[in-house]
Amino acid sequence: MRSLKLLLAISMILIVSYDAASVRAKSNRSTPASSVQDDNTKALREVLLNGSLNAVNELGRLDGFYKNPRVKIPMPKSLQTVEKTLRFIGQKKAADDFVLAMNRAAEKAVPAAVEVFKNAARQMTFTDAVRIVKGPDDAATQFFRKTSEENLRAKFLPVVRKFTEEVGVTAQYKNLIKQAGPIASLAGKEATDIDGYVTQKALDGLFLLMADEERRIRRDPIARTSEILRKVFGIGRR
Repeated sequence: MRSLKLLLAISMILIVSYDAASVRAKSNRSTPASSVQDDNTKALREVLLNGSLNAVNELGRLDGFYKNPRVKIPMPKSLQTVEKTLRFIGQKKAADDFVLAMNRAAEKAVPAAVEVFKNAARQMTFTDAVRIVKGPDDAATQFFRKTSEENLRAKFLPVVRKFTEEVGVTAQYKNLIKQAGPIASLAGKEATDIDGYVTQKALDGLFLLMADEERRIRRDPIARTSEILRKVFGIGRR
């Protein structure tokens, strides 16, 4: 979290430091502006990557989804009538276990995001960095979503599928839906594609948490990090 809080400060001086480097480059050809661009971009990559990994660590643990009301995965809307019926006939535990299993599957899948985010961070260019600096409060999150979502989906889905197959309650529930035949199809795709539903909800929750953290970072005071930033960007050197 500490390294994550450097984002706002880095963002605020990224463009300024580039302009300053351009001026220095004119008087000192041994320090080209492109080199400073690379250093600044690398620093921003590191901070953004640490931020995304914090979100992964928060969600990819026991109860990371299940006990966080902002990202907890509920019964699919198309199955809420089934849920109400189960609870009405005294099968509350069956419904609760199913919801728990979906959230456990998401918690198992999220750690697979680490390598995907690392690859996305490596793709970031100086132009991307400037766009993030000038963009909205969730610009970095948007960048990661744009460059990573489909790769994450491909990583998450097999993990979710494997976990739901291993969990008895979920397997039984999916079997019941299958046995329902045409009636289940009336409930919508979510009723027959639980793995896809859980995967999408896991992705939504991950990016939601990343956006929340990014907004907080951008509004965080920078005074306590100024010395570190001087070392990183050479601010104040003569």
